[in-house]
Amino acid sequence: KAVFGVPLLLNLQRTGQALPTCIQASFSYLRKTSLDSVGIFRKSGVRSRIQKLRNLNESNPYNDTYEDQQAYDVADMLKQYFRDLPEALLTNKWSETFISIFLYIPHMDRLDALHAAIMLMPDENREVLQSLIAFLQEVCKNADENQMTATNLAACLAPSLFHLTTTANNKNVSSRRSKTVGVPDQRELNEIRAAHECLTYMIMNYRHLFSVSEELLRRSVLTEWSPSTLEELHCFTDNGYSNWKSIVDECIQEFQRNSKDKAKWWIAVQNTENVEISYKKVDDLHPLRLWRITVDVEAPPVEVLNRILRERNVWDNRLLKSRVVCRLDKQSEVFHYVRSSLWPLPKRDYCVFRSWKTDLRKGTCLLVEQSVDHHDATPVLEGVRVTVLTSNYHIEPCGAGKSRVTHYSRVDSRGRSPEWYNKVFGHICAVDLVHLRDSFNHGSEGPETKV
Repeated sequence: KAVFGVPLLLNLQRTGQALPTCIQASFSYLRKTSLDSVGIFRKSGVRSRIQKLRNLNESNPYNDTYEDQQAYDVADMLKQYFRDLPEALLTNKWSETFISIFLYIPHMDRLDALHAAIMLMPDENREVLQSLIAFLQEVCKNADENQMTATNLAACLAPSLFHLTTTANNKNVSSRRSKTVGVPDQRELNEIRAAHECLTYMIMNYRHLFSVSEELLRRSVLTEWSPSTLEELHCFTDNGYSNWKSIVDECIQEFQRNSKDKAKWWIAVQNTENVEISYKKVDDLHPLRLWRITVDVEAPPVEVLNRILRERNVWDNRLLKSRVVCRLDKQSEVFHYVRSSLWPLPKRDYCVFRSWKTDLRKGTCLLVEQSVDHHDATPVLEGVRVTVLTSNYHIEPCGAGKSRVTHYSRVDSRGRSPEWYNKVFGHICAVDLVHLRDSFNHGSEGPETKV
């Protein structure tokens, strides 16, 4: 399976996005064309057309268009997507908590309790929930036309988002659908009503639930690493910029050390796509692991380096814009770029100081990147400035015009937990490196490519 029935975490590891592209596109399609459709999510679509949509998306998860499709079919398919998740969007663990808030917590305390529960959800579930609730709020704003209030939307979608505790054979089980034969008992009715109230409350209080106060940020105990300025990185000399040689030399030495301690310190992670993924803990104050991803590319090192430096748009499908802020010398510069996130999450904004070498032993190339604070790289509006602690590419020739690319990465994308980073970040780096590799494969048919 590629779409329906695939866990959010697995999709995130496979593609770098918690929601498949085709599901994100369905949100976009409904927002642009169908917010005024009467009874959207309440009126059923046509079963045969919905099945065709499912088959289309299952065969092409990157489908991004729903032109000529019926809004009710797309909305029904969207409900089915969340109903078919192996674990409910609100998770088996937290569904009961959300319901209990509306069963036992006084009304005046529910906002704080719900906010805390959302904060404690797995990052991928919380981000998808935010995307869904933001969309439902837009539908609700058009209730005068579509007749879908927050209460009506909750009645249609709550069964797909919660796992309700039901009675079956005198035992408590977790299920989306009631397994009780006949009329539900009072406890089940109370839980169903609480689930509807919870989703209604989320839609009506979206802004408060998915915002974090400055006071909470100040009380955060996580270690925060602030980027250095060019002066602090010793990139200035009396006559202008230096060539950052000492930092590059240090990275070369670090790569040599990492190569030698491969078996002893690096922990391998299973992956497909012929990519090697491993990580190791770094002995400093920052909790994030250092990830190492290795892949073979059908191009010589200099071409691979040039594609990373100058052709990011070819292999980074999340790139929105990029520019060179300033050139320091022939092989050093400050680079600013912005990448998209799952709507309506903020864009990710990067400002890095990078330097590269092409004259290493046997034609090996090295690219070193690190976050830097530069006055000409203004953060994008409604964006988040990412902190790149380490991003080094070691590109060495491996015969027949090919290269072995090893990417060392340690990046704080901000707003995610260390648990998310440990489970996901290495796989996301692998996805990017696979896209880089595949960007050299298009139109390369012929026996000479199989040497």
